[in-house]
Amino acid sequence: MSNSPTDETGVVRAPSARQRLLNAATDLFYREGIHSVGVDRVIEQAGVTRATMYKQFAGKEGLVLAYLQGEDARLRELFAAAGAQSDDPAVLVDLVIEGIVDDIRTRHTRGCPFINAAAEYPDEGPVRELIADHREWFRSTLEQLASAAGLTGARDVAASLVLLRDAALVGGYLDGSDRTADAFRRTAREVVAAAR
Repeated sequence: MSNSPTDETGVVRAPSARQRLLNAATDLFYREGIHSVGVDRVIEQAGVTRATMYKQFAGKEGLVLAYLQGEDARLRELFAAAGAQSDDPAVLVDLVIEGIVDDIRTRHTRGCPFINAAAEYPDEGPVRELIADHREWFRSTLEQLASAAGLTGARDVAASLVLLRDAALVGGYLDGSDRTADAFRRTAREVVAAAR
C-alpha cells in the first residue's frame, strides 16, 4: 500500500488528508500505544484540522479501526506478494515464512499490532471484533495453504505458525528482531518439515 500516490503521468502526489491521518496514527499508535496517544497528537503530526479528522473518521475509534484495517491489509499483501512469485503451494509456504521473517525484522519491531491493540481493548467491541476477524483470516489462510501443499494436519500446522509468529513478534520487541526472526524461520521450517 503506497503512501505516496501517483497521477496518470507518474508524478508523485502529496498524500490526502485521510492518508496523512492514517500514516500519523499508524506511526504513533504502533510506537507509543493507542490509549497513550490523543487525537490532538495525530492531528498535529498529520498537519490537518480537527474538523478534517472528524470528517474522515468520526472519532478516535474510527481511526483505530482504520489503523488496524491497514495492518490487516499489509499482511494480506504479504500473502499476495508470495502468490505473485509462485503458484506452487509448497513454495508458497516457504515464501510466506520468509515474508513473516522480513516483517519481524523490518516492520513490526515493537510487537504485533493486533496483540498490542488487544491488550488495550480487553472488552468486546468493534476493535476486538476486527482483531478476531483478522486472526481468523490469518489462521484459515495458513490452513488452506498448508492443505494445498499436502501437509498433514494442516489445521495444526496453521495453529503452530500463528503461535510462532505471535511469539516472534513479541519476542522480537524484547530480545531483538534478528535473533527472533532466525528462531521463527528455523522453528517454522521444522513444523512444515514434520508435516511433509
